[in-house]
Amino acid sequence: MAWQPEREPLQQLVGYLKDALSGHDQNAQRYATMMLGQAKSSPATANYLAYILSDGPLLNDLGLSPSDSILVRSSAAINLKNTIKASIKAYPQPSLLYIRSLALSALQDSNSQIRSFAGSVISEIVQKGGILGWPELLPELIALAGNHAGNISPETQEGAMSAMAKVCEDNKQSLDKDYHGQRPLSIIIPKLLEITSSSNPKVRAFALASINTFIPETSQSILASLDAILARLFHLANDPSDSVRRNVCRSFTQLVDVRPETVKPHMGGLVDYFVLQQRNTDDPDLALDAAEFWLCVGENEQLCPSLGPYLGQIVPVLLESMVYDEEDILRFEGEADNADQEDRPEDLKPQFATTKTPRLATNGQLGTNGEATTSAINGDLLTGDDLSEGEIEEDDDGNAGNLEDRWNLRKCSAAALDVLASHFHGAVFAVTLPYLTENLRHPDWTNREAAVLAIGAVADGCMEAVMPHLPDLVPYLLSLLNDREPVVRLITCWALGRYSSWASHLQDSSDRKRYFEPMMEGILNKMLDRNKRVQEAAASAFANLEEKATKGLTPYCGPIIRQFVQCFGRYKDRNMFILYDCVQTLAEHVGPALAQQGLIDALMPAIIQRWSKVSDRSQEIFPLLECLSYVATALGDAFSPFAIPVFARCIRIIHQGLEEYVRSINNAAFDKPSKDFLVTSLDLLSAIIQALDNGKAAELVETSQPRFFDLLLFCMEDPSNDVRQSSYALLGDCAVNISSQLQPFLPALVPVLIQQLDLDNLQDQDTEQGFSVINNACWSCGEIAMNEDAEMGLYVEQIYQRLVGIISNPEVPTSVNENAVIALGRLGVHCSQSLAPHLGEFGRSFLLIIGPVEYTEERAHAFLGFNRTVERNPQAMEACLLDYFKASASFARHSNSNLNNRGNVAESFQRNLVGYKGLIPNFESFLQQLPERDVEKLRGSFNL
Repeated sequence: MAWQPEREPLQQLVGYLKDALSGHDQNAQRYATMMLGQAKSSPATANYLAYILSDGPLLNDLGLSPSDSILVRSSAAINLKNTIKASIKAYPQPSLLYIRSLALSALQDSNSQIRSFAGSVISEIVQKGGILGWPELLPELIALAGNHAGNISPETQEGAMSAMAKVCEDNKQSLDKDYHGQRPLSIIIPKLLEITSSSNPKVRAFALASINTFIPETSQSILASLDAILARLFHLANDPSDSVRRNVCRSFTQLVDVRPETVKPHMGGLVDYFVLQQRNTDDPDLALDAAEFWLCVGENEQLCPSLGPYLGQIVPVLLESMVYDEEDILRFEGEADNADQEDRPEDLKPQFATTKTPRLATNGQLGTNGEATTSAINGDLLTGDDLSEGEIEEDDDGNAGNLEDRWNLRKCSAAALDVLASHFHGAVFAVTLPYLTENLRHPDWTNREAAVLAIGAVADGCMEAVMPHLPDLVPYLLSLLNDREPVVRLITCWALGRYSSWASHLQDSSDRKRYFEPMMEGILNKMLDRNKRVQEAAASAFANLEEKATKGLTPYCGPIIRQFVQCFGRYKDRNMFILYDCVQTLAEHVGPALAQQGLIDALMPAIIQRWSKVSDRSQEIFPLLECLSYVATALGDAFSPFAIPVFARCIRIIHQGLEEYVRSINNAAFDKPSKDFLVTSLDLLSAIIQALDNGKAAELVETSQPRFFDLLLFCMEDPSNDVRQSSYALLGDCAVNISSQLQPFLPALVPVLIQQLDLDNLQDQDTEQGFSVINNACWSCGEIAMNEDAEMGLYVEQIYQRLVGIISNPEVPTSVNENAVIALGRLGVHCSQSLAPHLGEFGRSFLLIIGPVEYTEERAHAFLGFNRTVERNPQAMEACLLDYFKASASFARHSNSNLNNRGNVAESFQRNLVGYKGLIPNFESFLQQLPERDVEKLRGSFNL
């Protein structure tokens, strides 16, 4: 007998579903959510949810209003999808068949929202149960969407095609697998192409969106249908539906990425088409998709040159699209002064620790931030997207996000102009110049603003063409810093930042006074603008100027620091984040120049005052700790008055983070803490230990509670790659600076280090970050080897096996190989006797990998250890002896006389070379196999 719902549990479940989505009574909402969670344990719950989704007959007796009915059914769909995701494999077959049937029937619903939710449920069933678990689904969806019976309602066609689109999006790889000699995708693509001829525009749009799902995969099924796809695209290009044309634009943009040769022959017609679509003012989403075509083609080396003849058509439409639209004008015009208003919680963006560049044994220095420098347009990151008919994604949380941060036509057009300028240079500026001439001084602020955006967008690519105009342009831009419209002041800050490289590299002192200093002063002043968004743009522009001017800012540290201090006093929470970036960028580039007592007395109280206000669990602590890392490095031992409380707080944050993590592992009710608390604290501890005199650093470590090295050990074993990467950097810094304090803990730390060097522990999903951890582990291993000869002797064999495993693996990145051979060489400084029997196994690889490495102290240490190993087993080098002599000549030719241990290394080379001279029967003939310049250098440097 078929399953039938009972009225009482149905009524209860409907009540919970309604209350769970109601914001009027939070207590009822919490209780309903709890009861729904408990209900999932009942096998019948999924049946009830499917019954409610499909608007079963008993719902009519429950007195729901039409709006409440849609609300309850939507809630049922969401809960059903989550239940399927968690426990579909436990469903009995009759229940699964029942749910499938009702989900399909819901595709016929008159309400588009219910049809969409039903499609999501169907896609989830396929994802969890597999394509073969519901083999009749795809033919049925195709039949409904294609109206094969001739009597399918338009709503049902749309619902079926929407579900098909979701199934395609969520199961791309499964649909392209071989099942008994057949790939579902090879059947689906031709059917989807047929459905793009539907009389229903929404069905056409969904069908084309489904095809677009597979184009980036470049599977054989797509390649086999490429001609047919192109034919349909050209047919649909003039479709009356904006949604269809939007998907046509997306199709061509994707083809640019995966099959540019199919696009190139049609470029002339495509330029006309995309210019026309971008000028569609009725549908900004369509215009945006058209604009993305230029961005994609501009970034494609094969296709970009083909746009050259059409710049006169493309650049003007990009410039037109960079003007704020009416909605933005209403939002921004006459924007109020708000610098004194507190930020709302929603104004604060989530913060994350910056990924650090791995430690390199080629320089042994703290890596700078590994974040990419973006050509942000209007100071915003170019990310995000919008949705419309024919698209597949869903926004589960319904949060539209901050409108200022959304990817839109204006930002895309500016980014495309930037890309084209970088390829065509002066040709783009020639087309842009008339627009700039007309609009830079336009009485309408929207035109002025767009012209400034344009001049900033072409800065990198057209610098040579723009330079003759800069003596007039820069003073005018500086005047716009006082424009009455905040958005004009904002974009002017950004544009000036884009030209800061030109200004900061002016050689003539009078030119610097005329252009660079006013630019620097103007941007600095705007950091205290009466509008918070202008403050943010100015601070971002100044950080950009700092990157370009580097040490050139040293004479101006006084006024810069004074302005920063005022900003610390006036900024609200959001802008503090970019202020930290300004401070750390200055510290990074002027370095010890910041250690003047007057500057310290001005800057540090402002930072410490903010430090005292920020809680240990605030996300603001991440950029604050990163900032202090750079400041500590710049100040060196002058940071010592502030080190004790800062060091102790880092220890406390790490201890608290580790405890919270253990608690979350043992009790699922507790959320896992962010690992960024650990990462930023570990990095600041590294900076302090490097900055202070060794005795002061040692005292901090010895007096820390809990014990410093106990916490470090836990961090070295943390599951997070970021935490372990920072941990091994800190371990190496301890080996360099406080080896005496480290030594007693090595028996506990070194086995963990050895385990980290095992490539078998790398996870496939995060190999790149895993190699960064191994990089730092190799570096710290080398540092410990240089300072702890007795302890390392116990582990030489294990370390050797791990390091050789790294340098002999062809998939290991070059930088990791270099760090591994340097660690291996440094291991030989004190443990050459243990390494000598293995020399024949690693000698050639060592010389090959270390050859391109920069000549540094670390490289010299590595050769010293390698030479000592060679001295103990010279016969093992027979297969690579010529390479060794070449390396000796290279050392003599390139090594810096300022290297602290150059003399020791040279002596070790000489002993070995002289020894080989006595061992090789016909030494002169042997030398003649080397390049003449190497022979001359060997004779001159080593008395051969």
